[in-house]
Amino acid sequence: MILVLNAGSSSIKVAVFDRNLSSVIRGAVTRIGSDGEMKLGDTCRQITALDHADALAQMFAALADAGYPLSSFTAAAHRIVHGGAILTKPARVTPQVIAAIESVVPLAPLHNPNNLVGITALLAAAPALPQYCSIGTAFHATNPAIAVRYAIPQAEHDAGIRRYGFHGISYASLVASFGDALPARLLALHLGNGASLCAIHHGKSIATSMGYSPLSGLTMGTRAGDIDGAAVLHIARELGVAETDEMLNNESGLKALAGDSDMQNLLARDDPEAQFAIAHFCYWAARHAGSAIVAMGGVDAVAFTGGIGENAAPIRDAIMGHLAFLGEIPVHVVPTTEEKQIARDALALIAAGQ
Repeated sequence: MILVLNAGSSSIKVAVFDRNLSSVIRGAVTRIGSDGEMKLGDTCRQITALDHADALAQMFAALADAGYPLSSFTAAAHRIVHGGAILTKPARVTPQVIAAIESVVPLAPLHNPNNLVGITALLAAAPALPQYCSIGTAFHATNPAIAVRYAIPQAEHDAGIRRYGFHGISYASLVASFGDALPARLLALHLGNGASLCAIHHGKSIATSMGYSPLSGLTMGTRAGDIDGAAVLHIARELGVAETDEMLNNESGLKALAGDSDMQNLLARDDPEAQFAIAHFCYWAARHAGSAIVAMGGVDAVAFTGGIGENAAPIRDAIMGHLAFLGEIPVHVVPTTEEKQIARDALALIAAGQ
């Protein structure tokens, strides 16, 4: 069995898969750092987890009580949000890989350190257990230089200021779900609280809407999406850098336009603010879709995934309405299965003898 750990900024998801990629049990710890909750299988209880290490220790104990001690796993696999320009494919965890993840912490300061906690916790608890990692930015490593380079001085580019793209594990999972029926030119939209899209040409990412950070691109739940750099500089002079960062990432997007970042709530409202926020979300998704279609030289199919992409038919319909001029295009709704993709990556590496 494969144990998958997916650590976020204030939560940890776990999933266990067998070698056929069938789900065995799932769980999560939420609200780490305060009064939180642990779910595992059909059980749910309140816990207090001081930090990610504490949350993992409690989850490992709960797994053992449920009949899944660490000794029962053949491998563990992790989600790493950012691999920079160094980690561009799934890998077995080694000291060199850990050093590489640490080296790009400045690019993902809220996520990579928490991702590393899972690795170090397992190294301490089960040092002989092979560990693997899937990289959230790696799927976009196939983007050509013209797609990732900002038109800035070479020194800044060399310092790491470039487009990376995110949601890569979700897009890799989406590609795998199509199997041999994968369209040659697939426009994929991962729509959730964080939202992005990707131009997938013959199974490879050639353009994506997110850039140096997950802030750019589409209108999102609490993120602004694309905004002129001069406007950001102006706001930073007025509010300060930290306050501007907080505003653009956590107080913007749908929340700024309509006072709520939850698309389900907005769809249930009929006031002008909610209607405008929904229209803004769909308009800018379609605007960026046009850019991705240009990158592919056309489009053969569209696929929606993510919480909004999977569950909000009015949003899908509105976005496709903007693209109606392209004619009839097959539309697919694909469940997000990131943990399954992480397990799939690990099993592929194991099969290759790594």
